[in-house]
Amino acid sequence: MHEPDLEALVAAAVAARSSAYAPYSDFSVGAAVWATDGCIFTGCNVENVSYGLTICAERVAIGSAVAAGRQSFEALALVTDGAVAPCGACLQVLAEFCEQAIVVICHADGRIARTTTLSDLLPDRFAG
Repeated sequence: MHEPDLEALVAAAVAARSSAYAPYSDFSVGAAVWATDGCIFTGCNVENVSYGLTICAERVAIGSAVAAGRQSFEALALVTDGAVAPCGACLQVLAEFCEQAIVVICHADGRIARTTTLSDLLPDRFAG
């Protein structure tokens, strides 16, 4: 395992946010996950006119990592206007792969608003 470099993780999430496709909400989000091998995977939100088909940045980052063969993560950085926490759907997906992960919630410019854990954000996750 590699100790997460939170500064690099936040910078990656800030960069990912610039690729967000958010023409309907104008709410761009960037996310980055730190895999246990030290690799960083990023994602941005991708909206759709059929709102239910929108994909959140966190799930894009996790999907990219899983597609690259990673399934275990130590940290997540999330960058939004207003430093918003992940939605419930994203928290449940994160719980599948990041149960003990550090979650760094940041403002759009990368300033850290708070550092927490997934278990604090979703204490009673659904588990199979």
